[in-house]
Amino acid sequence: MLSRVFFRVSTARRAILLACVVATVSAAAAFAPREVATATTARDPVARGSGALVPMSSAPSQGSEWDWSSSPNTPSVVPPTLLRGSPPAYQAAQASLPSDPDPAGFMDGADRMMGVVNGWIATAFFFDLIFWNDAQRLPFIVLWLVVGAIFLTLRMGFINLRAFRHAIHVTSGRYTNPNEPGDVSHFDALSTALSATVGLGNIAGVAIAITIGGPGATFWMIIAGLIGMTTKFTECTLGQMYREVRRDGHVLGGPVQYLSKGFAERGMPGIGRVLAVCFALLCIGGSLGGGNAFQVNQSMNAIQETVPWLASAPWAYGLGMTALVGIVILGGIQRIAHVADKVVPLMATVYLAAALTVILSSLDQVPGALAAIVTQAFAPDAVYGGFVGTLVTGFQRAAFSNEAGAGSASIAHSAARTKYPVREGIVALLEPFIDTVVICTMTALVINISGAYNNPAYADLIAGARGAALTSRAFSEHITWFPYVLSGSVFLFAFSTMISWSYYGERCTVWLFGDASSKYFKALFLVFVFLGSIITSTNVLDFGDLMILGMALPNLVGVYLLHGKVRAALGTYWTSYKAGQLQTYK
Repeated sequence: MLSRVFFRVSTARRAILLACVVATVSAAAAFAPREVATATTARDPVARGSGALVPMSSAPSQGSEWDWSSSPNTPSVVPPTLLRGSPPAYQAAQASLPSDPDPAGFMDGADRMMGVVNGWIATAFFFDLIFWNDAQRLPFIVLWLVVGAIFLTLRMGFINLRAFRHAIHVTSGRYTNPNEPGDVSHFDALSTALSATVGLGNIAGVAIAITIGGPGATFWMIIAGLIGMTTKFTECTLGQMYREVRRDGHVLGGPVQYLSKGFAERGMPGIGRVLAVCFALLCIGGSLGGGNAFQVNQSMNAIQETVPWLASAPWAYGLGMTALVGIVILGGIQRIAHVADKVVPLMATVYLAAALTVILSSLDQVPGALAAIVTQAFAPDAVYGGFVGTLVTGFQRAAFSNEAGAGSASIAHSAARTKYPVREGIVALLEPFIDTVVICTMTALVINISGAYNNPAYADLIAGARGAALTSRAFSEHITWFPYVLSGSVFLFAFSTMISWSYYGERCTVWLFGDASSKYFKALFLVFVFLGSIITSTNVLDFGDLMILGMALPNLVGVYLLHGKVRAALGTYWTSYKAGQLQTYK
């Protein structure tokens, strides 16, 4: 019913409605007083960008619950045992509050309302499936993602391992026909998707996972990355299968297409349309918040460590980032891909070079670190900690990091030039491997070798779940100038994430409102780039966090229903590949 009503409204009226909603949120974000981030999770400034939960051990020492009444904007709907903050982070945030806030003000009220919404969303996504056990937690969204990844890995016959070599060959251009339909090459599509996935979570989320589960958590990170490869393969193949070329000549694909068209093929057009609309709205909200303002806000906070004058002139950072992002996104997917295929290799190379420098300088400690990773992975505290650190912070971070299950990457991969949808899915499975198995593992090795995760000198960072700062300290023990490298990496990570998420949000906007809405979304996106540098309303920022996380719900419903079509196409393609029937061009 809601779906029919929504699509009967004219494009102009829909655009006006969206603009009104966005304007209200923007006003609340721009002028609301600084408040405490307790409506969802209290997180490290950079760890927040990775969706990293604060470990349970960081609960206040004076009791098992927070005194939530001391925070003026904390909604009562969020159970304190579900989402906790850390005393250092909480006290620092409290110290920054105005001495006499005006709780009756409109902007404060808007932020309070957003906090209530966040509370209900967070409670639903993180509903504890073993609520009778106070010692352990299993959030619903984690199980939803894990079961999906395991099921698809088995159903596709471990294609994540079987097709790995072929994925490299396809990405290198061996099978690329420049005359095939699409907007970008396989490599450009991979770079665009990776620019959104390789980000702040690779720096902060890893450290938090290890502080919870010890070195053994690294093992479970690798497992999570490996099974996530098949999820990414399946959703990106579907994105190619159901894509369409719009009247403006550009490709439109992703979950909005395979949810609406795939369900229609099975006689459920209404359900498919509702799920597609839900995904589109979540993606638009996520692109403006978590994929945009969030990135500006948190990267600026991190860079202020080495560029302190930004603290007094945050608008300067916002203006500069707005100009850089605008130059790229106004050129469309071709320019985004062109920039991404330069930025992604650069930022990955710089960061990995620093990690290798640390590892090679401590080569004698590597065998012991690897042994600890394997042996402690199966200790009871490490197994639970690994799953909390990887499957809670990791799979929650999957919406920010490798995005396996969120469906966003399938929007970028649907634009690739190919006549075989399975082929692009095979390219896409490289993303979780690069993001989690390679980059996150390198970070983990440095932290394990340095022993930073249990160093008493860093107790305040560990207690406060300040993952980015802990990673920086681990590196700086071997490379004194690493904080400057980290600042550069954070900037590149944030910038690349924003340009890719602008494309995701723009495609969903076009699907909802038509091709003419593209330029309006881009303008709105740039407004949010600047707002990200001056926003102090933490609830508005956290809302974008939750929107991205929520994308996995409608997306995986479609992936579960339509995976059989992917399995059949994979069988046909793989038979031709093994028989040597696929044409090569290099």
